[in-house]
Amino acid sequence: MKRPRTEVATTEAIRKHFPALERTHAGEPVAYFDGPGGTQVPRQVVDAMTDYLYEHNANTHWVYPSSVETDAMIENARVTMADFLNAESEEISFGNNMTTITFHLARALARQWNAGDAVVVTELDHHANVAPWREIARERGLVLETVRMRDDRPALDTAHFTQVLRQTPRVRLVAFGAASNAVGSITDVAHAVNMAHSVGALAFVDAVHYAPHELVDVRKWDCDFLACSAYKFHGPHVGVLYGKYDHVAQMEVPRIDAAPDTVPERLETGTQNHEGIVGAAAAVDFLASMGVGASRRERLASTFEALHRCNAKLLERLWAGLYALPGVRIHGLAPDAERTPTIAFTVRDMLPDDVARRLVERGVFVSSGDFYATTVMERLGHARHGVVRAGCACYTSEEEVDRMLAGMRELVRNPVSVVRP
Repeated sequence: MKRPRTEVATTEAIRKHFPALERTHAGEPVAYFDGPGGTQVPRQVVDAMTDYLYEHNANTHWVYPSSVETDAMIENARVTMADFLNAESEEISFGNNMTTITFHLARALARQWNAGDAVVVTELDHHANVAPWREIARERGLVLETVRMRDDRPALDTAHFTQVLRQTPRVRLVAFGAASNAVGSITDVAHAVNMAHSVGALAFVDAVHYAPHELVDVRKWDCDFLACSAYKFHGPHVGVLYGKYDHVAQMEVPRIDAAPDTVPERLETGTQNHEGIVGAAAAVDFLASMGVGASRRERLASTFEALHRCNAKLLERLWAGLYALPGVRIHGLAPDAERTPTIAFTVRDMLPDDVARRLVERGVFVSSGDFYATTVMERLGHARHGVVRAGCACYTSEEEVDRMLAGMRELVRNPVSVVRP
């Protein structure tokens, strides 16, 4: 019998699970700092998806064995994802991605709203949590209000948030992010949910950037809906939605008449990405396998606690190194603030894309652009070219951080591009 793990896995042990880390570029092992845009995938996730496609591939709800097995594997994925979010399995549904899920949910919810009702969004959000509500507001004659980002730092302006909720009549829903995908700022979700509920509104949480770094707890937060994406926490490209059972049961969801009308399947339009759903569950189990505890949730908690400590140290190392470089400006909260290990920065007189290209020469892969956090970039003054973004993941090592900093030091000493007007 396999003995339970007695200590959390080390970074060195974790890295052995990721074949992508064997890739080399410019004579160096690739260092993936692009996790905020999508993490690398461990072998056991790919193995689970391959096993499904080779051994169990079928459509759902028929009597033959592979269909029955598919039903069971999807239900297991709901249970697994419920443990990940601290929900019930009937409250978990799947979709193509968070963006598609949110457009679908917005349409369903708005059928219960009237012209003149209001939806509140924020400037800090990825526009996948802005555009769906903006479009449904336009279609249904709703009022769309926006909570500002603070002027002094990239965080939600809680005073303006309170003001908007108090002064806006008939607020039906407040949509906000648990963490900014652009600059890493973490929002006080429980407080924001409580504020939404205080005016009788529903609370929708975008946890896409939060879920890879902090353990989500929908029960503690009491949010009504929450969406995340498995590809941000080492799974395949599939989206996950948590919705309180009663809300999902009562919504008038756009659907085919003959499709299942039970919770949660009534939210899942058409044939789903079965292998992706299986892979999402495998990604959660991978995270749990790194921790200790009697239950999956306990193991996840210990994993996230350990990763938080490790990534906090990497963040401090990366922040200090970048901060010391002339011409480099970091856009975001200090390392000791409530934030994820994601750093956004710019280099004086250099385009973010050119900074990213120079780092490739050392096998360092970072992202550049606006990351669909368009309003954040506008407020930071970088709407046209965006910023450089580097994020730490469970497989990020100190050596990789040092290699990135060495590349940045060389780049600052020998700049080769100038920002074009």
